[in-house]
Amino acid sequence: MNKIIKFNANRVWRTYQGGKLLDTIEGKASPQDTSFPEDWIGSTVEARNVGREHISEGLAMVNNEAGQSIAFRDLLQENQAYFLGSHDDTMRTLDDIPLVKYLDSSTRLHFQAHPTREFAQERLGMPRGKTEAYVILETRKDIADPYIYAGFQRSPSREQLKTWIETQDIASIESCFDRIPVKPGDVFLLPGGRPHALGEGILMLEIMEPSDLAVRFEFERCGYVIPEQARFMGRDIETALDVFNFDPVPPEKIDAEFRCTPKILISDEQKNSLEELIGADDTTCFVVKRASVAQSFKRKENGFFYGIVTEGSGTFIINGEVTELKRWDRFFCPAGVTEFEYQTDSGMSVLECYPGNS
Repeated sequence: MNKIIKFNANRVWRTYQGGKLLDTIEGKASPQDTSFPEDWIGSTVEARNVGREHISEGLAMVNNEAGQSIAFRDLLQENQAYFLGSHDDTMRTLDDIPLVKYLDSSTRLHFQAHPTREFAQERLGMPRGKTEAYVILETRKDIADPYIYAGFQRSPSREQLKTWIETQDIASIESCFDRIPVKPGDVFLLPGGRPHALGEGILMLEIMEPSDLAVRFEFERCGYVIPEQARFMGRDIETALDVFNFDPVPPEKIDAEFRCTPKILISDEQKNSLEELIGADDTTCFVVKRASVAQSFKRKENGFFYGIVTEGSGTFIINGEVTELKRWDRFFCPAGVTEFEYQTDSGMSVLECYPGNS
């Protein structure tokens, strides 16, 4: 096939508000914040939206070689060896594909926590949990101090948290956290089990295990009340509390626990560079790299990845097959493409999201 697969917007309904910047990226005439604050890039995962089960949401659609519109995951399964490749002599499956999203918040998101992979497998009968990572792309100009919450800095007891959840004492819940300042370029890794919330006014790339499992322990935001069956993954509050990692992360340990420091993998004489933002030392769930292209950057890789152009524009070349890339474009590069080249006249930055090592 010798070409990448580019994706159109794939907006997904969520229980919070945002998406104005995504509207702008899509060129809509009147950008606005709505209940569609996320774009699931090449997603092979269906969204779990209680009350909207009659609507298929989340799965990315693409055209196959016959020009028919099909789910991207179905296209992958038509030639799994080419698209996904193998790892440790085992064929990659859909469960190895990270879920990659644009997320654009106009309000603070609900307090929530996600299960680890082990919890999902042992307690929920699901193959993947939801360890996730954030690459901060932009912050809104009207938000003076953008932030996230991550991990309890002052951990409540299990019984305290249970009472606060049952009474929706959000002030007490919020008092367990410190605001962690964020700016464009910051990278964070949130392991499963860590409670968190994203602040308002942040456009990020979110990379996660391919699931939509969440314990939402704040039930209302922006006037929308989350249905009971959507709060605790369809389980009871005791199961939900079992998800939490209650170990405190004091302020002086926040960066070591959650913030990721880029590691230079390639730096050449043409001023191209390849950085590892999240690697095997950080998590087994996915790998994230950043390619900074000055002119021509020839590359070799042995696994599939999702590419997101975050700065500039240029082209992607495979054996003479040229694909134009502009800022905010998103694409999939198959495992069967082992050599390729980025070219640009004015500079280009591409985030590359790979499967993990397990």
